[in-house]
This record gives sequence, structure tokens and C-alpha cells, in this order.
Amino acid sequence: MSNFNIGIVGGGLMGHGIAYLLAAAGHHVSVFELAADLRASLPQRVRSISELLDDDQSALGRIAVHDQLAPTVKNAAFVFEAAPEKLPLKQKIFAELESLTAPDTILASNSSAIPTTEIGCHLKHRDRVVGTHFWNPPHLVPLVEVIQNEKTSDAVVARTIDLLRDAGKTPVHVHRDIPGFVGNRLQHALKREAIALVAVGVCDAETLDTVVRKALARAWRCSGRLNNLISSVLI
Repeated sequence: MSNFNIGIVGGGLMGHGIAYLLAAAGHHVSVFELAADLRASLPQRVRSISELLDDDQSALGRIAVHDQLAPTVKNAAFVFEAAPEKLPLKQKIFAELESLTAPDTILASNSSAIPTTEIGCHLKHRDRVVGTHFWNPPHLVPLVEVIQNEKTSDAVVARTIDLLRDAGKTPVHVHRDIPGFVGNRLQHALKREAIALVAVGVCDAETLDTVVRKALARAWRCSGRLNNLISSVLI
């Protein structure tokens, strides 16, 4: 895949990690961040990722930081929004992105729960809006959920998956744009059952914690038990 100009909206917890992994894949990345302290600290935070992964430092020279949105997304082929989980804020950002980017620029949201159907509902060109749910920390967790809403074109999904796969991630195609997508819905199902078990007196919270840490977590990690469980249900 060719190297692209990529914009990141938000240089906080998720944004700086996304910026690094895409820069490490050879792309030129511009990060928009309003908070002066986050802008000032971003170079050191991405450097820390490079040191953690024992990478060379070349990716750092491909990351620029801006306090204005327009130069961040100028000539961008992809823009990844990594702003706080507030629907009105995300809708405002996407409205600005639509006016500042080329018609074929892919606009992706890193929301962990909010459907892009809602985020992009007021846009004129909704076919280029897609969900890309990275997991924290994005430079370490391989999975990215690529969520297609009813308006997202198949070509946009394919291009996004190709970009992420070439960057070393494991993208999965989520075909329906539901709140929480796949991973978080699985997590919340476990949380709901955990709360219920304690609430009806089956066990106390300490026992529950021990069962998860000493059995489920280790078994799933070692044997791929979750994959086997899901496969058995589907079959």
C-alpha cells in the first residue's frame, strides 16, 4: 500500500498511540489537539512508545502536531477522530471535517460505543464515514473493529481494513452499527452477569475476582477457549 497523509483529531490517550502506529507504518501523520499541555507532551509520549517497542526513531519525524484543524487534515486520505465520547462534540467535528477534506477522504471515528450512524447523521456524504474502534493501548492491542453503518460504502470499509492490516493491526469487519459493537458488548455481558451473581448472593466480589483472574482469564489466554466457545455457539 502507498504511504498516505493521515489526520488524527485528538492527541490524548488514544490519539497519540494511533498516530504512532500509523507513522511507524510509513505514513505522514498530523495530529490536531487544542490542549496546549497535550500538544507539548505528545512528542515525548510517542517517543516513549518507540522506546517501549524498541523501534527505530524514524517514525517520530513523520508526526506533526497542530493547534488548528484545517492544516491537520489538508490533503489527508484518512482522518481518525479520537475525541472524548460526547456525541454532540463528535458530530461537530465531523461536520467540520466534511467541509475541510476532499470528497474521497475517509472519515473514521474511534468511538468505543457511539454508532457512526449517529455521529455522521447530518453529513451530506455519509458513505465515507466508518467506525474504527481501536483498543487501549492502540499500539499494543492488535484488534481494530471496523464498523460499517448502513451508508458506509463497501469500498471505504475495504480501504480502511487494508490500511490497518498493512500497519500491523488485526482489523475485523463489523457489519452492523450497534452501540458497543462486538468487543464491548462481550465485556458488558460478563460485567452484567458478575453483578447479578454478587447481587443474589451466589458469591462475594472477592471470589468473583479470583475466579476471573485465576481461571477464566488464564484459560482463555492459554487455550483460546473463548474462540472455541463462540465457534460452538455459531455451529
